[in-house]
Amino acid sequence: MMAPRHAILLAAVLILSGCAVGPNYHRPVVEVPQRWPVESITVSAAGTVNDAWWKSFHDPELDSLVARAVVANLDLRVAAGRVEEARANRGADRSAALPQITNTVEALHERQIAQGFGPGASVPYQTNRLSGLLDMSWEVDLFGGIRRQVQAAAADLAAQQEDRRNVLVSLLGDVAANYAQLRGYQLRLDIARHNVAVQEDTAKLTRALVNAGQATERDVAQSEALLDLTKATLPLLDGALKVAVHRLSVLLGLEPAALAGELAASASLPLVPPDVPVGLPSDLLERRPDIRRAEAQLAAATERVGQAKADYFPKFSLTGSAGREATQLHDMTLGLANVFSIGPSVSLPIFTGGRVRSNVAVQVARVKQAQATYESTVLKALEETDNALVNFDNERERRDRLEQVVRASQTALDLAQIQYKAGLADFLTVLDTERTLAGNQDELAQSQVIVIANLISLYKALGGGWQVLP
Repeated sequence: MMAPRHAILLAAVLILSGCAVGPNYHRPVVEVPQRWPVESITVSAAGTVNDAWWKSFHDPELDSLVARAVVANLDLRVAAGRVEEARANRGADRSAALPQITNTVEALHERQIAQGFGPGASVPYQTNRLSGLLDMSWEVDLFGGIRRQVQAAAADLAAQQEDRRNVLVSLLGDVAANYAQLRGYQLRLDIARHNVAVQEDTAKLTRALVNAGQATERDVAQSEALLDLTKATLPLLDGALKVAVHRLSVLLGLEPAALAGELAASASLPLVPPDVPVGLPSDLLERRPDIRRAEAQLAAATERVGQAKADYFPKFSLTGSAGREATQLHDMTLGLANVFSIGPSVSLPIFTGGRVRSNVAVQVARVKQAQATYESTVLKALEETDNALVNFDNERERRDRLEQVVRASQTALDLAQIQYKAGLADFLTVLDTERTLAGNQDELAQSQVIVIANLISLYKALGGGWQVLP
């Protein structure tokens, strides 16, 4: 039966082993608005954004690019490697809580000379010493320093996992945005080439009218100047198109021109969905990987305060060794050990020159920094989402108005050409209406791309796509 004194000692050890000094982590309370402060917002406020948001554009080519980028993107591989590194670090920290057992095997040959008195009294002495020992040590984590270290490592792992998801969210947005830009440049090239063909016909007609005495050389010069101005936009658009192809190829882990053939044929712009579920501002705290990463970093910093404070207290360890020692190899049997030792040890910090206190102050300061970083990340996320909502809604309204402008410009050109042929308008009026229509068509194409880009920015700001990876 256990003696009362031993029972009390064991109970005290068990109670202390369940304690951990230092603060426990709690998520900071941050104020977020109840609704998005965009009065003219027309997107849906119900539900949350679809994680596979790119599929709402109904573009199979975009779906294929995204799928390949998730597998092959090199930045994502780097982020995955950091996750594996953090997981390995957590395993190393966990091992500190377990007994450590090592095996030592020695084989020594010793030679000594025993000194006596008188001539020839020195006697050489030689012997062999063989030993095989198992050494064990275990630090009893009475004050939770090791547990705090393990919890901090787990929080570090969570932060790296969220960083990987943040890279994924950015990757998905970059692939979709560059794809939309590419299709936009193709559309603008088609518009420019069409206008070149129309303006070439106009220039030919003008020369014919000059020969018939119905136009002047000035009219010819003006028509050719407009034609050359439109042609001058072609190399710029073609260069921007190739740059978009290069960026997409690299995002997919390929050499820059790898997708040139696949994306050479023009295709329509991705379709913008009629409604975009945005949810509530408070959803960002759970959806945005950068916010979740900042929170995990704050949790890790908090745990390290407890780890530092544990150094104020004694460290209790159990150490022991067992094995055999002999002078002849045949005596090294697998029988009972003939060398055995076991016992506790206590390490008490008496004077450290302020090292422990300073380390605690360092960790407390890091907690304050991490908390400020977390709050700043939340505010920036709210700002980014508000800006994305405003930009998307306003550009969508601008696009609708530009569609009306293009229709009106086309009508004006048709009327100007009819009047010019009937002698009711001069050629300058035709050129002005052609120039206006070409500019408005290009402006509309740019606005259509900007609407898509702003919608992609909104999806990114809402944290869309972070659950695509486990």
